[in-house]
Formats: sequence, C-alpha cells, structure tokens
Amino acid sequence: MVAVGLDEVGRGAWAGPLVAAAVALPYNKKPFQEDCPPKIGGTVLRDSKRLSQRQRERLDGFIRLQADAFGIGWVSAAEVDSLGLTAAVRLAMQRAMQELEKSGVCYDEIIIDGNYNYLSEVSELSAFAVSTMVGADDVVPAVSAASIIAKVARDNAMRELAREYTGYGFADNVGYGTRQHAAALEQLGVTDMHRKSFRPVRSVIERG
Repeated sequence: MVAVGLDEVGRGAWAGPLVAAAVALPYNKKPFQEDCPPKIGGTVLRDSKRLSQRQRERLDGFIRLQADAFGIGWVSAAEVDSLGLTAAVRLAMQRAMQELEKSGVCYDEIIIDGNYNYLSEVSELSAFAVSTMVGADDVVPAVSAASIIAKVARDNAMRELAREYTGYGFADNVGYGTRQHAAALEQLGVTDMHRKSFRPVRSVIERG
C-alpha cells in the first residue's frame, strides 16, 4: 500500500513563496534509517521543524533518491496576496500532486497534514481516499518526508533570494517575521517578494 503525504511550509512568512510537497512512500515504510546520522536515532522521519538544518538536508537527499516519487508545488507571494492563504495552500498542494503524478507512480491514498482537505475540489482525485491528520508530519513517514522536502526547497530558495534582496536577512529568517526583518522593512521598504496583504507588510506600505 502506497501513501502520498502532503504538507506545506511558508504559510506565515512575510516574504517568499508558499511551498507544498507530495511524497509517495509505502505506508508503513521508515526508510533511510540505516543511512542516517546516529543523532536522529529511531525517529528518522519526523516533522521538519523538529530537525536541524543539517538533518533536514541529509534526509532530503535520501528521500529524493529513494521515495517512490515526489513533487513540489510553488505559489508566489503575489499569488498568496491575490488568492488568500487557504486558496494558496490548495493551489500549492494541487501543483505538488501534478508534479508527483508526472512520474506515473501508483498510490492508494493521500494523507494531508492538518485538519482540512485542500484537495476536496480536485475531481480527478476523487477515486482516491484522502484523509487529514493533525500532527501527521511527525508520525506518518510519507507526510514527514513531504514536510522535509518542502522545507528544504523553500529555505534554499530564500537563501538564493537573500543574494538579490540584501538587508532583509532572508538567509536566516527565510522570510518570516523577526525584529531584523521588521526593521529592514521600515528602512529599506517593501520588495516584490513580500506579501503585501500581510498586516506587518501592509502597515509599512500604508505609512508610506
């Protein structure tokens, strides 16, 4: 039985894309354990937020090589502003599934982290069991893997943006709200990578 895990990152960020990942794994498989650093121990695949950057990046490589398939869906800051968060997460997950399905992988069910089915309006997925689970990213291997893939992809993208948009600390805060980020918005202004519908960013725009 193969499950596709779905998770997203970047929901609350002030800047940068919202990213979702879909990863197909045998439902009870906990791969990569024998190859992982000893520090991870028995909890090899877990919520990306509970892993160090080094652990995430190491696992990201194993997942990409050994998962049945994976896909990443990107939604820009401008799209987040235009659509709103719920619709943006839905679009990111749809795009992740579209990328995964290009591989031709066969799967039996889809598990989404959280308590909302963002794929409920996708008619072509109606033949599959879609379930939601709060905390799935910490207990379901496919969802944990999706969490890691999405987090590493987004963090790397934000570090690339840091080279172009200097002064905002994107390499460290990866677009999330920090004192440094807030100060940079006041001093340097809002960029096209910022989500202008988010209150901290919008307030800077309104003050001119």
